[in-house]
Amino acid sequence: MRAAGLRIGAVLFLLVVWQLVAAARIWPPVFVPEPAAVWEEFLNTTTTGFSDYTLQEHLLASLRRILLGCLYGITGGIALGLVIGMVPTVRALLGPFVTFVRTLPPLAYLSLLVIWFGIDEEPKVWLLLIAALPPVAVATADAVRGVHEDYLNAARSLGAGRLQLPFRVVLPSALPEIITGVRVSVGVAYTTVVAAETVNGVPGIGGMISAAQRYNNTDVVVLGIIVIGLSGLLIDFLLQALDRRLVPWRGRA
Repeated sequence: MRAAGLRIGAVLFLLVVWQLVAAARIWPPVFVPEPAAVWEEFLNTTTTGFSDYTLQEHLLASLRRILLGCLYGITGGIALGLVIGMVPTVRALLGPFVTFVRTLPPLAYLSLLVIWFGIDEEPKVWLLLIAALPPVAVATADAVRGVHEDYLNAARSLGAGRLQLPFRVVLPSALPEIITGVRVSVGVAYTTVVAAETVNGVPGIGGMISAAQRYNNTDVVVLGIIVIGLSGLLIDFLLQALDRRLVPWRGRA
């Protein structure tokens, strides 16, 4: 209850500061709109819509792209990280490449993906996939390399074969760090969605923000930012719940 009260108090404090700054007219409303104006746009976009789609449709389109991109990226990242962590030759060959891709900003290869795949859904999903894969691959590889040799020797002495070790010993031991990497990957993909939807991104929250920016509709831009942040918090909360379910021993052993 105390933690919930602190969170609610922090939100109310930010709203009050926002309202005071907007009411003081230090900057014109096109720079800092009032909370009431953003709330009015929320009501309008959820009923009449914006750019021919309602706010719900924009959000669902973005979540679908994020889900597909993260599903492919996380699955590939875990598999790639497992191989990199267990096979030194693969680590030497692919480790620098994964790091190279991880350091690139999304906009650096968005144009290339548009040339390759056009302006429909494919470049958006590929962009989110490429954004989500490296963090979870690096986290998985580091976690796999950190598995104690005694675990592997104990499994071998109990009769575990070479194909059983990755799935029966290595993967469960590395699971806490892998889930942390998954949370980071989802966060990176979520911050990339606006860049992914700058090209033919309607419906989509990023496309909605981009369209509103062209007409200096700051109310909708701020609304889109708030929606992205709140939905991101919800997704991270669900991932934390999954973490507690799959790794109940974290922090206890």
